[in-house]
Amino acid sequence: MTMKLVLASASPRRHELLADLGLSFAVRPADIDESVHSGEAGADYVRRLAREKAAAVAGAGELVIAADTTVDLDGELLGKPFDEDDARALMRKLSDSVHYVHTGVCALLIEADGTRREESTVVTTAVTFAPVPDAWIDWYIATGEPFDKAGGYGMQGSAAIFVHRIDGSPTNVIGLPLDATASLVAQLGYDIFSFSS
Repeated sequence: MTMKLVLASASPRRHELLADLGLSFAVRPADIDESVHSGEAGADYVRRLAREKAAAVAGAGELVIAADTTVDLDGELLGKPFDEDDARALMRKLSDSVHYVHTGVCALLIEADGTRREESTVVTTAVTFAPVPDAWIDWYIATGEPFDKAGGYGMQGSAAIFVHRIDGSPTNVIGLPLDATASLVAQLGYDIFSFSS
């Protein structure tokens, strides 16, 4: 049986990152409860969700990659904004500050005989925002970009103008740290490019 690669995410950004590598994979989003547990730190939260997402969709003969990303500002986990006012408040919090993007990644392998092996990690990138004028925040909200992104922004889109510097993996900020993902796949005995289309 040929091992099949599965991405357990509906994120167009994660899909694009893997597709840009020339990989062939199925997309099978996981439907799980993404509530933060009481007292749960950002890194623990995203690792748990990545593992739960992978487990929710995995089948025999598959190597599943799952990920979850959160934005951590002074210990507060910033989710996706639910309306324009919330997006505006998020951007004002991030303006002229340093925040941390945590992505939990899980690679779950289920052999044809049902044997399961799993590797997971958390990658953290520090992102420094320049001061963002209110007029720019209004402009950004009008683009419609903030509403499906943790923290209300995407570095790969128009919000790149707000980013003064990053310390760490750039693909982590987009939603899937490619170097770490390839490393997890290797720990399970596969070269990620063995799934090339």
